[in-house]
Amino acid sequence: MEKDFYMNEFDSLDRIRQLCEERNWSYYQLAKVSGIAYSTLSTMINKQNAPSLPTLQKLCHGFGISITDFFEPDRSSSSLTEEQAECLSLFTSLSP
Repeated sequence: MEKDFYMNEFDSLDRIRQLCEERNWSYYQLAKVSGIAYSTLSTMINKQNAPSLPTLQKLCHGFGISITDFFEPDRSSSSLTEEQAECLSLFTSLSP
């Protein structure tokens, strides 16, 4: 059982990349809206360091999502109609 957990380990850095790509944001833009120093974010991404909980909270705030949405991306959109999902997609691609 423990082996299965590690085989399916969540990659928070991949999720950050995915969320930036969905919004067409650079890491600089993410740092700015999250209130995190760009150097901190860049070092985290480039050195493959997982974010601390306080940093993750700031990143989620910048993305406009909850921590739960960060770790369970399909949870929030599963109850949306196709039209609502499209609106949400368009909204999240807007620049600040």
